[in-house]
Amino acid sequence: MLRIALLIALSLMVLAYGCQRKAVRAPASGTTQLRVATYNVSLFDDVAGGLAARLAHGDEKARQAAAVIQRVRPDILLVNEFDYQPESEALEVFLRDYLGVGQAGAQAIAYPYHFQGPVNTGVPSGLDLNFDGRSEGPNDAWGFGRHPGQYGMLVLSRYPINAHSVRSFQHFRWSEMPGALKPQAPDSAAPYYPDAVWQQLRLSSKNHWDLPIETPLGTLHFLVMHPTPPVFDGPEDRNGRRNHDEVRLITDYLDAATGDYLIDDQGRRGAIDAGAEFVIAGDLNSDPIDGDSRREAMTRLLTHPRVDASFIPRSAGAAVFKINPMGLPAPQRGEPAARTGSFGLRVDYVLPSRGWRVLDGGVFWPAPGDPDASLAAASDHHLVWLDLTTKAGADR
Repeated sequence: MLRIALLIALSLMVLAYGCQRKAVRAPASGTTQLRVATYNVSLFDDVAGGLAARLAHGDEKARQAAAVIQRVRPDILLVNEFDYQPESEALEVFLRDYLGVGQAGAQAIAYPYHFQGPVNTGVPSGLDLNFDGRSEGPNDAWGFGRHPGQYGMLVLSRYPINAHSVRSFQHFRWSEMPGALKPQAPDSAAPYYPDAVWQQLRLSSKNHWDLPIETPLGTLHFLVMHPTPPVFDGPEDRNGRRNHDEVRLITDYLDAATGDYLIDDQGRRGAIDAGAEFVIAGDLNSDPIDGDSRREAMTRLLTHPRVDASFIPRSAGAAVFKINPMGLPAPQRGEPAARTGSFGLRVDYVLPSRGWRVLDGGVFWPAPGDPDASLAAASDHHLVWLDLTTKAGADR
């Protein structure tokens, strides 16, 4: 009897281990589908060129992040907080020496197509935006940053990106948004920013991109962004208001009526085409239920008629996570399993248009005891992914 009991226990352990290793399932065989993901990897440095230097000498956090990507194996991936420098070798080294080499027992992965571009973080505005008598430093940049390109964005893809049709909104001015949530001075009806400053402010703290990607299921417009956190400000709520309007920008972009005011960096006006199929992705820094953001914008995006937000990615790790490294108040109302940040909020999203059918999805956040649980320490955010197919191609 003892031997039988031991054999049963051993079998259950093997079964449990197998289930843990398959927490992110491989795509279903015989089905044409895309795995689309977003991942804030927190690979930034306070010094220009610092990320490239760290990667060249070996960076453990980068290895962990690469291992996560290799475990999930997205076809299309937005990477948030990967420093952008036009002359830097950081991307080349990350692709070759981290993703191109198997990490923590995973298989190497190759992305033949990628897109990086300038962002507002760290770009000097020449204005005194924090009223300290100077017009230099991270708080006086168009987006908070210690050097141009800090906290940049990167898209990796197995399929061609139509670079000639990319739309970006780096230079779009906040004041050009109708009904913008203009910050107000505390205890006053006066605006927080003088009008001469307000008229120059850029809305996007990093950038907003529309990247057409040619996939086996047709053209996918990858709509990506990384709005500013709605904190680190004062009672004027300048960051909370900016976060709201950054999320609103991509929502307005979905309709001709609401997006007619938008003019991109290429000089083109208006919203995305009415028939275009898209996926919105990014660290939006806004939880629809908890946290400090102005949640109206997030709610409006999640309930937009063109957006299918019915599938909520979840993880076993988030459901049981207790530690809050930032010391923030514990969220009370949101579903724990749906959280994507170790600070207890759902802020990372992959949101398809209604032209897609969601087959599966999740958040890479293994539960304690899972063999991959240590990889979750790569960042304070966790990779979010969806498996998509077109409705017409669901049974191909």
